[in-house]
Amino acid sequence: MFNKILIANRGEIAIRVIRACRELGIRSVAVFSDADRNSLHVALADEAVHIGPTPSKDSYLNIPNIINACKITQADAVHPGYGFLSENEDFARALKNENIVFIGPTPENIEAMGDKLSARKLMDKAGIPIVPGSPGSVKTEEDAVTISSKIGYPVIIKASSGGGGKGMRIAHKAEEVPSALRAAMSEGLNYFKDETVYIERYITSPKHIEVQVFGDTHGNVVHLFERECSIQRRHQKIIEESPSVSVPEKVREKMGEIAVKAAKAIKYVGAGTFEFIFDNNTKEFFFMEMNTRLQVEHPVTEMVTGIDLVREQIFVAAGKQLSFKQSDVKQNGHAIECRICAEDPVTFMPSPGRIHKCRNPQGPFIRVDGAAYPGCTVPMDYDPMIAKVIAWGPNRQQAIERMRRALMETNMTGIKTNILLHRSILQHPTFLDGHYTTQFVEKEITVNPDIFKFVSDEVFLITAAITAYNDRKSKDTSRLKVTTRWRDLARLKGLRS
Repeated sequence: MFNKILIANRGEIAIRVIRACRELGIRSVAVFSDADRNSLHVALADEAVHIGPTPSKDSYLNIPNIINACKITQADAVHPGYGFLSENEDFARALKNENIVFIGPTPENIEAMGDKLSARKLMDKAGIPIVPGSPGSVKTEEDAVTISSKIGYPVIIKASSGGGGKGMRIAHKAEEVPSALRAAMSEGLNYFKDETVYIERYITSPKHIEVQVFGDTHGNVVHLFERECSIQRRHQKIIEESPSVSVPEKVREKMGEIAVKAAKAIKYVGAGTFEFIFDNNTKEFFFMEMNTRLQVEHPVTEMVTGIDLVREQIFVAAGKQLSFKQSDVKQNGHAIECRICAEDPVTFMPSPGRIHKCRNPQGPFIRVDGAAYPGCTVPMDYDPMIAKVIAWGPNRQQAIERMRRALMETNMTGIKTNILLHRSILQHPTFLDGHYTTQFVEKEITVNPDIFKFVSDEVFLITAAITAYNDRKSKDTSRLKVTTRWRDLARLKGLRS
């Protein structure tokens, strides 16, 4: 087993790994940029090393600096978390060359699945169903129009190296293809330094279903069932749950079998996720991509299976066999995760700043993975997610009820958050009946900005109205207020919270 693990990440995922290390008796090393000098993950780790200025390219993406931090602290392994260098084969190879273990898949695994276009070809060869699309990259507007017409509209044009909703454009007719192609290529170049794009059929009633897989160096591969990730804004997930309420049992079994087959085809090692698009109309599903890392939403799988995925990552990286077999993995109850982000709940614009007060929910079967504390600053330079609230129940209804209660207890002042958006979604009829798709937020929320509609808490609504009024009146964007001042409001209105 390792003596010391360096976590090449920040925020809540760094804390998650630090906790796993502490339980295993392994010393942990945090790394931090200028902006994160006072972050919670720095305080919780056994050691901490400054790796550069605030911009991620100079710190969390700076491979030489991270390797130097490993040498200084004599760390014998690195956990990359998610994002940043977690899916960078050059980083994995550089660590290997220094005899430092990368707690993740092999560089060959990352390379094979990192490029969406090559991953499509690989999965197609392995007999995995893929979305009908172009056989390769598309470079000219003429080719794009011809291929799109053969596929049938609408189509989606995707950057081959894309992710996080970047480099994706939808065309509903031939006239829209040229501009969509240019936009996708431009974003691919700007965000990923790669303008390669391809075209797929656009599923009009899509659900985003993913399957967690795990492999070891002894040839064992298992799946840990599926997660439903269809509640998204701007192609980025905000609510996940497991199991999916809409996937039939036979389809669930087939997805798991195919995910294991695909992982074995590339001799996959470690934690990974196969993402599928599920056609809610035809009940067909197709491979989209594979994330060769731990997912943000891994807690919902941990809650329903009882398996500690980070602990298992460490064991597998140390050369041990998986501690469980496929027959040992069971789905128990239902879990939901809400990503708490520092952003405006209507416009989704980031809301960085200093958190004045911070209160996390407590109570039975509630878990919070977060890095916020009173007085900390949410920088504008990184992803706006600041915490994840996870609720478990013996069934979906009770999991939803627990999450509603947990969100009522969650309080952050000084910045705007999307807590109100989550509360509205969790009481929306379309979410409750499980028939929502990836277009839910776009069709039900952004076209109807009255996101208070399904929130019945009188105190919360009055506070939100007062806060909005004060924000407009002061026009002081440096003192944005979102969440509640319960006692003041109760005194003002004669209410009790």
